[in-house]
Amino acid sequence: MADREVGVLAIGAGPANLALAAAIEESGSPELAEGTLLLEQAPDIKWQRDLLMPWARSQVSFLKDLVTLRNPRSRFSFLSFLHDQGRLDAFVNLGTFHPYRWEFSDYLQWVAASLERVRIRYSARVTSVVPQYDGQGLLTGWKVQLADGDTIACRDLVIGGGRDPRVPEVFAGLPAERVVHSSAYRSRIAGIPKDDPVRAVVVGGAQSAAEMFYALHENLPNSRILMVVRSVGLQNYQTSKFVNELFFPSFVDEFYDAPKDVRAQVLDEMRLTNYAGLAPPFLDQLYEMLYRQRMLGGGVARSEIRAMTEVVDARVEDGEVVLDLRDRRTGKEWPHRCDLVLLGTGFDGRMPALVRDLAERAGLDEVAVSRNYRVDLGAATPGALYLQGVNEATHGIADSLISVLANRSHDIVTDLLARRTPTAVPAAVPAAEQGVA
Repeated sequence: MADREVGVLAIGAGPANLALAAAIEESGSPELAEGTLLLEQAPDIKWQRDLLMPWARSQVSFLKDLVTLRNPRSRFSFLSFLHDQGRLDAFVNLGTFHPYRWEFSDYLQWVAASLERVRIRYSARVTSVVPQYDGQGLLTGWKVQLADGDTIACRDLVIGGGRDPRVPEVFAGLPAERVVHSSAYRSRIAGIPKDDPVRAVVVGGAQSAAEMFYALHENLPNSRILMVVRSVGLQNYQTSKFVNELFFPSFVDEFYDAPKDVRAQVLDEMRLTNYAGLAPPFLDQLYEMLYRQRMLGGGVARSEIRAMTEVVDARVEDGEVVLDLRDRRTGKEWPHRCDLVLLGTGFDGRMPALVRDLAERAGLDEVAVSRNYRVDLGAATPGALYLQGVNEATHGIADSLISVLANRSHDIVTDLLARRTPTAVPAAVPAAEQGVA
């Protein structure tokens, strides 16, 4: 068992904390950079690891990478990655702003390998985090316990591991081996023999559900697949350029300062920009696949999408999963037997369990986050807690996306530096290099 101490400890080495690491390296403070450590529970870095299908694309422009909107001259940009890897000409020739997901994942690993001062520790799974106090009761920092027995103490903690998977209550009684959440899709499907005639049901109507539905045809070619959708049918993302302005980093200020009821209205109206729709080209792929099945199969398809349908009960009978389905238009219910249920049901809207546990340990009744993403810990404290990617309620729908990573990192670094230099508030990056504000 080893103990160590750092200034800034970031849990998770995904896009959010990698963007922060790049901003810290470019902050002009070697002390801050050399005192920063990222923890990643996996042995490497993969973006959306279990949905890295070879045909899946990012839905966000590559210009909204980890750094460009903060500093277009940054050596950590996606274009710098392409140039360094000899891919730039070929990518330009694609004529797209939307790279394949695996290519953006390669970029993240490249950024991690390109860090010179900030360190990353892999295969480091956090099991607990405990606040530390001084003799006057002030919170001075945090102690993090790892699965291998090591402990790491820090003054400032950044949590950027994303939200917890959402498993609706109706599926809670099913055996774990019969249920696959999208966040574990590739890992779980890899454990099923490819030629097994699996009867699968995909639940959900957004991008992750549709991607699993499409991928199953290749991963388990003998499977029969039903997709259950509560809405009237699969729908396009809202891609209006007018609405997309609400993903500008500058909109975070407007949203944060808005009344609570206005924030709620904006979030509700923006659901189809992210959570409840699919990319239009992918919708066409899905429809064409089902069309081919019907036409080449004599009007009979091996796959089906049932709209306006919901699961009202789930159980195991005689070795089979039985889902009671209800047609929302007629109220008719019937049992559907299958072998496997795949959930494209998204993520829990609450703060992650790790954050809720920390709040309880720190004696907080609620988690309130400042404009600079720092949790209000009460009276002025030497230690701080920053949250990335879970602040939609206060910072807007883009908070869980890569659209604001670069500028959010600037905000957090500025706050970190200001707290280390109380008499001045230095900018993390010169204003001339901040790009879009």
